[in-house]
Amino acid sequence: MGEKKKKIIKTIKVDVDLCNGCRACEVICSAFHAEPKYSSNNPARSRIRVIRDPLKDVYVPVYAGEYTASECMGRDKYTIDGKEYDECAFCRASCPSRDLFKEPDSGLPLKCDMCESDPDLEEPLCVQWCITDALTYEEREEEVEEELEQEEMEIGLEALADKFGLDKIMDTVARMSVKD
Repeated sequence: MGEKKKKIIKTIKVDVDLCNGCRACEVICSAFHAEPKYSSNNPARSRIRVIRDPLKDVYVPVYAGEYTASECMGRDKYTIDGKEYDECAFCRASCPSRDLFKEPDSGLPLKCDMCESDPDLEEPLCVQWCITDALTYEEREEEVEEELEQEEMEIGLEALADKFGLDKIMDTVARMSVKD
């Protein structure tokens, strides 16, 4: 059994009753993660998405979570104000069965990084830009089992290896290193 240690858990709480579907969170997130920063706005690159059904007044912000290499087994249905949604609509994972939370050009998985930057922001930008306070930032300390977390680059490489095969990636890296 691993050793216990204290860790700061950062989370964004979502109050769907307060969300009005303005999508400001999507806009600022995609702008923050553009290269160079704030140079463009493409909500497909956003790490937060608003599930919308304006006629039923249903708006559910969902932010990107961990990458998963396989599809889940669950196909539950949710009914909100008489409209049925499948489980995938509210899922935070980037997985093979859908394009949500994947970089549109490369297909690499996206994950909310709480707007990591130098210097650190007091709160993620989606929280700062939420005019209805549907999104609130929370930090809490928890005791957790110490385990090695996969680095973002490792997760991206694993996703590319699943898509194209390890040999093709190794050949590409070899060709790239010869150019330098």
